[in-house]
Amino acid sequence: MLFKNLEEIAAYIVDDGKGILAADESNPTCSKRFESIGVASTEEKRRDYREMLFRSDGMRENIGGVILFDETIRQKAADGTPLRDVISNQGALFGIKVDQGVKPIDGCPGETVTVGLDGLDERLREYASMGAKFTKWRAVIKIGSATPSKNCIELNTKALAKYAALVQANGMVPIVEPEVLMEGGHTIDSCYDVSRQVLQALFEHLEDEDVNLKGSLLKPNMVTSGVDCSVQASVDEVAERTLTCLKTYVPAEVPGVCFLSGGQSDVAATAHLDAMNRIGGFSWKLSFSYGRALQSPALSAWGGRADNIRSAQDAFSHRAAMNRLAAFGKWSKELEAD
Repeated sequence: MLFKNLEEIAAYIVDDGKGILAADESNPTCSKRFESIGVASTEEKRRDYREMLFRSDGMRENIGGVILFDETIRQKAADGTPLRDVISNQGALFGIKVDQGVKPIDGCPGETVTVGLDGLDERLREYASMGAKFTKWRAVIKIGSATPSKNCIELNTKALAKYAALVQANGMVPIVEPEVLMEGGHTIDSCYDVSRQVLQALFEHLEDEDVNLKGSLLKPNMVTSGVDCSVQASVDEVAERTLTCLKTYVPAEVPGVCFLSGGQSDVAATAHLDAMNRIGGFSWKLSFSYGRALQSPALSAWGGRADNIRSAQDAFSHRAAMNRLAAFGKWSKELEAD
């Protein structure tokens, strides 16, 4: 697939209701998920699992991009085909997670900043030479009684902006992911307020770094109640509060807003996306960039067994199709039963 510029790449990923499969779990994270189904996390097993997802029938119609981990972008399928080519043959683009995790912020107890800018330019050149068309960098913002601090928001959003500028200089589309975590007992009002502050700071810094917004994608959290909050917001309230926040702080030039699922159940993540697209009234494509919310049913169905591959692929394809419908505002609970 040939593209004239970054704008075309970004538009392609979210075209026609498609979204992003986040398959960039680190090896420790992948190990935890495999442990939940009683499977040892070896390089071969991780390869088999991801190959299974990438070869699913539901990739072609529903997935425009796949985020990879460094190990995966270098792996070959069981038949010797690079996994990069397996993805491309499904009509999707592949990208790569490029941040290097988090470190504590001095003077800000319990808060972190995402690192990885050192040596990033060199890593980006290598990934671009391998055919990657986009990248991802995740910032983590926690809500607590005294958090997040202004310093935490500033450090993380500045890093996101510097990352995005470097990525575009290397000819790839940056996905910027400022995640306000669901962890905690905070209300939806608190989530809204923090999400507002984060998005406002982020786009100010992206402007300072001269990032081309038309050649980038935003991967934000939805505005939800904390997972431990005694009063959980309804689907409609989550949709309304999230859209109000995005419409106020996300410029119209951004071609796509691809939500992270952030610990929501697979069906809840789909329902929230659908409700927002039914409301409408925005210029960007509103789509998905889910990890667990796309993979969880497939992981359980697979169980590490080759004879379960078809049923696991069907489970993944179903979730991908449901989220594509949600990106059009055409999903319903009845379709889940079907």
